[in-house]
Amino acid sequence: MSETKVISGSIAIAEAAKQCKPKVLPMFPITPSTLIPEKLSEMVANGELDSKIIYVESEHSAISALYGVYGTGVRGFTATASQGLALMHEILPIISGARFPAVMAVANRTISGPLNIWNDHSDTMSERDQGWIQLYCEDNQEAYDTILMAYKIAENLEIQLPVMVCIDGFYLTHSYEPVKIEDQKKVDEFLPEYKPEHYLDTKHPKTFGPIAFPNVFMEFRKQQEDAMQDAVQIIQKINDEFEKKFGRRYGDGLIEGIELKDAEYALLCTGSVLGTARETLKDLRAKGKKVGLIKLKAVRPLPVEELKKLTSKLKGLGVIDKHASLGFGGALTNDIKAALAGEKVKVTGFIAGLGGRDINKARIQQAYETIIKGEEGCWLR
Repeated sequence: MSETKVISGSIAIAEAAKQCKPKVLPMFPITPSTLIPEKLSEMVANGELDSKIIYVESEHSAISALYGVYGTGVRGFTATASQGLALMHEILPIISGARFPAVMAVANRTISGPLNIWNDHSDTMSERDQGWIQLYCEDNQEAYDTILMAYKIAENLEIQLPVMVCIDGFYLTHSYEPVKIEDQKKVDEFLPEYKPEHYLDTKHPKTFGPIAFPNVFMEFRKQQEDAMQDAVQIIQKINDEFEKKFGRRYGDGLIEGIELKDAEYALLCTGSVLGTARETLKDLRAKGKKVGLIKLKAVRPLPVEELKKLTSKLKGLGVIDKHASLGFGGALTNDIKAALAGEKVKVTGFIAGLGGRDINKARIQQAYETIIKGEEGCWLR
């Protein structure tokens, strides 16, 4: 039977991971993701989850062990944040290059220094080019649901790429909300048992991690790029399947337009700030402002064609960036500008929320007013 529980985003992720039945969990704690391995460890100790936890000595070891898990042909899971994800950097493209369909939760936290444990997107945005699908969540229910979908996306034979499920540290990881935990039987129907095609097997020898000389390396990368592009339609399809099974959907699985029918201006956001942006949008529309909102769930693959359709009637689009690509504005803003090059909409970037700075309604309203006036973007401090 399904059950609604008031739980944190960390517990929601652990509950979803448990229902996906990973066989091995290489884990290393780092704030604010620590509650995820703590809860999974408790589940294993209580006999709720038939899995082996590997207590490793670092995040680099955790992601390296995850590579080994998938090399042996079983489903795995891990979680990290901030400097922990940075320490994993060396192995991230190796997992993607091996086409291992790993799933990892990232509790978004700023990259130090100076030392800061609060939320922004600098950790995952800094890794968006390493061949991992990146899906960002607005609330705890979406975090739970996205873990279930992430395995189905990653393991699709047309994709075979790893997935990061990104949730805002503290804003979601430590905040409690009602979350519907689905019946295990329904989850099993949605996500079948993992049956890999490629893994280490002495009866059917295969090579993993070979040296790729210049005459073949680009072909490997092109295959990953093709899979990432194919993921656009696969993610949309799985989002539809999820709605049919569980009654919830997230735009088209990649992106969602909100109040865009008559909008002349809109903001684009990712993650938990969307909750505040939705409330600000209601206030402005009640005052007669023709404004809208775009929720970007997938940063990779970036849904370019879908973005063009949603912005085709807009005069101006503002992008809230929770990561500064120092020296050249916001990384997400630059991606959106590149995607919409040649389109009529003017794209304006705003750096906000760095190091956990609150993005309140006043700051979001400031962003709306700036794009309506046609002024340049700024750091919303």
